[in-house]
Amino acid sequence: MKSRLLGYWKEHRAGLGAKELCRRHGVSDATFYKWRSKYGGMEVSDAKKLKALEAENAKLKKLLAEQLMDVSTLKGMLGKKF
Repeated sequence: MKSRLLGYWKEHRAGLGAKELCRRHGVSDATFYKWRSKYGGMEVSDAKKLKALEAENAKLKKLLAEQLMDVSTLKGMLGKKF
């Protein structure tokens, strides 16, 4: 999806107006500006790196949540407050 968005930016930089671009691709103006603020200056390789980092971050957050649940469960089983 991000590579498709980057294609939108290229069209926009080539002179296509934001309203026309949104109409052509079926997205709202608000969505366009939100995407532009996040991905506007990126190339495809940058977007791929961002996607990989976001996936790694999600994985780490999940691992942290699981560890916190384990700690909470063990504390409850021991009946001690730390």
